[in-house]
Formats: sequence, C-alpha cells, structure tokens
Amino acid sequence: MQTVLYARVSTADQTSAHQASQAESAGFDVDLVIADEGVSGVAVPFADRPQARRLFDILRPGDVLVVRWVDRLGRDYDDVTETIRAFMARGVVIKTIINNFTFDGATDDPVQKAVRDSLIAFMAATAQAQAEATKAAQRAGIAHARASSEAGRKYRGKKPSYSRETFEAVQGMLGQGGMTVSAIAREVGLSRQAVLRIREEPEAAEAALARWGV
Repeated sequence: MQTVLYARVSTADQTSAHQASQAESAGFDVDLVIADEGVSGVAVPFADRPQARRLFDILRPGDVLVVRWVDRLGRDYDDVTETIRAFMARGVVIKTIINNFTFDGATDDPVQKAVRDSLIAFMAATAQAQAEATKAAQRAGIAHARASSEAGRKYRGKKPSYSRETFEAVQGMLGQGGMTVSAIAREVGLSRQAVLRIREEPEAAEAALARWGV
C-alpha cells in the first residue's frame, strides 16, 4: 500500500512543496507527490487535469490519496462527488489534510454509509460555494481595478501582505468554518488584521491583488 498526495496549484505564487509540507506537518507519511501546476481549480474538471488522470493508473485498492481539501478533487459539486466515489469504488481511501477527514468505500453498514455520503455531499457543496465566492471576489476586484485605472488613478496603494495562494487559502478556511481568525492567521503566516480584512472586505482584498497584478 502507498500514500499519494495530490496537489493542485494554479499560480506561480503557489507550490506543491508547500502542500507536501502541510501534509507532513499533519502526520502523513507521503510516498509520492502528484501535482498539477498552473491549473485552475474552478475551470478545469478533475479528469481533464494531466497529472490527476495519472492517479487512476497509479492508485490500487488499499492505497491512500491525500489532498489538502476536497476542492482539490474537482471544480464543482458534481465533479468533486463523482471523483470521490470513483476512487472509493476502486478501494482507495481518501484523506484530507484540513480536519483530517477520511472517506472509505469499504464499509457495508448502511448507517455509516449514510453518514459518509452526507458528509461528502456537504463538503462538496461547501467547496463549490467557496469557489463561486472566490470567482465573484475576483470579478469585483478586477472591475474595481479597471475602473480606477480608467479614471486615471495610478496609485496602487500598499502592496498586499498576502499572495494569491494565501488569499484563496484564507477564503477556503473561512468558508469551512471551525477555525478562528487567529488560528487561520497562524496557519497561513499572516497578521490577524490581514485575515480580518479578507473576511470582511473580500472584494477590496481581491482588488488590491488585481492592482498589483498578482
């Protein structure tokens, strides 16, 4: 049996090494890292990602697939749930770094299956809702930055202390719930004030990234 980490990173600010480090810190002993670099999680279905497709050839019954969160397994609700069920049907156990959830298709107990399937549905819906919120903030930020430019305002303000990866990570953690602002700040290496700004003013936070071309 082997433990494989699947990482998806969409910008140059993100690295698969960072997600591998997170997995190690969470106690996972990873044998192999498979990563799709520069691939959007909200535009490209899981099965269309070059490295993601390799997982169906690599993983065997009893193997463990580790992902940072279920949003790495698809671009929307249907994609995420179908991907999880496809791997479970192959006997693959899926585990998340955040909150250490486990999805195992081996159980035959109807109550355990109901609880598992309900959790999969809830987490997939949460992942899609967060992706849609991120896209909305991106659109608002880009529009705001374009309007400012067209009005001739060249001042970009102070460069954000967060990268695109960090911004998306904070939004993801906020959307999942269960973590305090201070805990999120420690997790991503930002100040508490920066996390609060992203939570309270996501459009303005996104606009700051857009103004700096991040």
